[in-house]
Amino acid sequence: MIDSVESTRDDSGIRCCPLCAHRTEPYVEDRRRAYFQCLRCALVFADPASQLEAAEEKAEYDRHQNDPADWRYRRFLNRLAGPLLSRLSPGMQGLDYGCGPGPTLSVMLEEAGMSMAVFDPFYRPRTDVLNRTYDFVTCTEVVEHFSNPAQDWGRLTALLHPGSWLGIMTKLVINRERFATWHYKDDPTHVSFYSPETFAWLGTQFGLTVERVDQDVLMLRKMIGFRSA
Repeated sequence: MIDSVESTRDDSGIRCCPLCAHRTEPYVEDRRRAYFQCLRCALVFADPASQLEAAEEKAEYDRHQNDPADWRYRRFLNRLAGPLLSRLSPGMQGLDYGCGPGPTLSVMLEEAGMSMAVFDPFYRPRTDVLNRTYDFVTCTEVVEHFSNPAQDWGRLTALLHPGSWLGIMTKLVINRERFATWHYKDDPTHVSFYSPETFAWLGTQFGLTVERVDQDVLMLRKMIGFRSA
């Protein structure tokens, strides 16, 4: 959402990264918008001035047809659910963060014996579920929508207690040439794009081990004994 973005620049006028506040450089520009890449954490992000207002953003999400009865959608989500369940025990408590208009992953995990809560800033804005920690948190096709990633990742990782899991699904940046023609960036609600280097930085910053289990599925685990700087 555009009202949550701080378009910061350093003293020399260089745009700062919205995740780590380091300097950035132009990455790609197309007819829709410009993109920048951080020189430290490698986050690629869309020009904040191009980001949608909240009502426009929700209108895009309202077009999604997420149905728990859709076996194709379940098969897609099982790319994360399968590896995550192999790391969990029945009865564990989880949160589906950014569940969207038709929560489905939470239903699948409940069917597998987990206790689930859901949160979505547009469709399930129950902030009480953000005031505790969980054995695991899922975040499928959500982190690319983070318009203020420093704040959003801080909130997301605060939901983890030591030893708990964070399952992420998002497509990863490969290189500048591929990005220039990448369909994933053309979704106007996609504003933050990650590479393995970005996830390595996130791991160091928030005390997470990072394991890539599929092309665009990662399992992050909160380290026991980690103390932030």
